Amino acid sequence: MARYTGPACRLCRREGMKLFLKGDRCYTKKCAIEKGRVTPGQHGQSRKKATEYGVQLREKQKTKRIYGMMEGQFKLTFNRAERQKGVVGENFLSLLERRLDNVVYRLGFANSRSEARQLVRHNHYTLNGHKANIPSLSVRIGDQIAVKNKSKESPKFKEMKEIAAGRTVPAWLEMDAENLVGRIVALPARENIDIPVQEHLIVELYSR
Repeated sequence: MARYTGPACRLCRREGMKLFLKGDRCYTKKCAIEKGRVTPGQHGQSRKKATEYGVQLREKQKTKRIYGMMEGQFKLTFNRAERQKGVVGENFLSLLERRLDNVVYRLGFANSRSEARQLVRHNHYTLNGHKANIPSLSVRIGDQIAVKNKSKESPKFKEMKEIAAGRTVPAWLEMDAENLVGRIVALPARENIDIPVQEHLIVELYSR
């Protein structure tokens, strides 16, 4: 199945909540949710009560959309979480947060996860001083993510530098806005992950 390339706002309307897929625009009155436009389509959806399976599936779809992942990649990440010690749902979210494209976004080095994914593929960042152009790379404690020196001179990253200076990063990250460098100081714990997801529903779905 190909990656969705349609309007990002339509995905937020489908879920009935902000998924923050368009960066700063999501915080303005231009946001479709702020305008009260929730259900996509001319006539909206039926008001039938969702089944247990339907609720679980909706939660999975929402999470995939937040992180911009396709089903195969999403399921492989879940399988990794199952093999780890601890709570499967929390392991799963931790692995999703540790993706390189998500870390770039969390550090403020991109306006959205989709933009972060594109910039990673275009070789604008390094991981521990080496080229890193695979968005799904999983970072570890002590890893350092930096914007390449050449990229820092572009107007886009000069603007990003100003934005990053006023951004608060999650507790498991450290960020040097002046030099556009970030470091992983801990593994993301559930209380540090602010996405509106009920991970236990995804665990229940894949456990069927």
